[in-house]
Amino acid sequence: MTIDQAYTLMYSAALTALAVLIGIMLIRSIRGPQLTDRLLAVNMICTMVIAAILILCVLLEEQYLADVALIYALISFVSVILFASVYIRRKGPAAGQPADKAGHAADPAAEKKEDR
Repeated sequence: MTIDQAYTLMYSAALTALAVLIGIMLIRSIRGPQLTDRLLAVNMICTMVIAAILILCVLLEEQYLADVALIYALISFVSVILFASVYIRRKGPAAGQPADKAGHAADPAAEKKEDR
């Protein structure tokens, strides 16, 4: 076995492992008990897809795939920020805490300092 064959075998094993992990995260994103679990699972899927693209970049010796991975990383980052902001907006103030005029939950520690 030459070194090139060993590298090809290693890259193929890594891609197979990433495919299995992406499948597991897909199940987690569907079955996740909370929205935060689903959000983290989708973020993990995006991260593993980026890793798979970079492995393919090395395996196929196609340098443009590195640019594709960078663009995909930027899109993934922006989408996670948007999903998180929607989740925070939808969740609203914590139960039992009054909200200020802007709709944000009031800080109980700040209220205690003002009472003194």
